[in-house]
This record gives sequence, structure tokens and C-alpha cells, in this order.
Amino acid sequence: MAITRDIDTYFSEGCGRCSLGGTPECKVHTWATELKLLRQLILECGLTEEVKWGSPCYTFQDSNVLMIGAFKEKSVLSFLKGALIKDEAGILEWPGDNSQSAKVFKVTKADQISAHRDLLKSYIFEAIELERTGAKVETKQPIVQDWPAELVQQFTEQPAFKQAFLALTPGRQRGYLMHFNSAKQSKTMVDRIQKCMPKIFEGKGMQE
Repeated sequence: MAITRDIDTYFSEGCGRCSLGGTPECKVHTWATELKLLRQLILECGLTEEVKWGSPCYTFQDSNVLMIGAFKEKSVLSFLKGALIKDEAGILEWPGDNSQSAKVFKVTKADQISAHRDLLKSYIFEAIELERTGAKVETKQPIVQDWPAELVQQFTEQPAFKQAFLALTPGRQRGYLMHFNSAKQSKTMVDRIQKCMPKIFEGKGMQE
């Protein structure tokens, strides 16, 4: 199954990034109720819905603000500049120990969404305002900069992706760079980069 590029396919078949796509075992089906509730909540806030890197992505004036995703043990609402959200209630978490930008609301049952509905909407509106005002997350500079031209192009087209990559540990960066640079053709490299984007936005390494 090819990587998903539209929202209806995502909810019916999955993201297309693994062999479970289009089967009952797909993680999107495991968390179907929770994902649809998150989607409804986000759309009520006026964001534009797209599919990027196989997953639902929500944008404001062409800038990525939020993503939703399904994993083995949870579904998540990812605030791509979550580090700047004033999370006084403490409901957002870093997706990984070395994450610097994105923070996530982890969902393991639908009741969590209804219980935090108003608070989540206020966070979404705050995230929109951060994007509107051009707020930036200060991240540590990478040690490794052996970036292929295809990766640099993706950074140029998707500044939020560059920010997420820079937030990775040097070891995680090296792992991805080795994977990307081992591609023999430019198209293969671009495909690899795009398939890895969801994990990079989650602050995870290739094997996590």
C-alpha cells in the first residue's frame, strides 16, 4: 500500500507506512473513535485539514500547527510548537526525552478527550495564535550537518520539519542521515525522508 495522501483513505485504510495498512490490524482502526473525536475537535477550531507524511495534519495559512496519529499503545494530538503552549494543567507531554519543540496529548480512551475538550480547544487556539504571530521555538543547534540536498529541500519547504529534525539528539540525526544517504536514487531518498517525517515530528529515532 502506498503512503496515504487523503483523509478518507487514512481513516479507511491507514497511513500506508507499514505492511498493516489496509488490514484490520492497522493502528488507525485500533484508535478510530479517538482519532475521529480529535479530528472533530480540531476542525471546530477552523484549521485546514490536509494529509502530510501519511497522517492528518492541520494548518493555519499553510503552516503546520497540529497532527494526529495512531501508535501501538496510544493515539496522540501533537502540538508542533507545544513547547510554547502555556500548559498550566500539565496535560501535554514530551514525546521523547530529547524533544524540544513538539508536545503531545496522549489518548488511550475516548473519555480523555471529552474530559479535556474545552482545555484542548483553548490550547489549539493558542497554537494558532503562536503561528499567526510567527513565534519560534529555540532549539539546540545540531552537531551533525551532513545533510543531502534532498533533505535540505524538504527543510526549505517545511520549516517545521527542519525544526523537528534539529530537536533530535545527534545520535538520532545520524541514524536518519545514514538511512537517507544510503539511497541510490534521489526519488528513493525523498520517499525515505517523507516516510520518516512522522517519527521525526514525534522526536523518535528510526528504531523507536
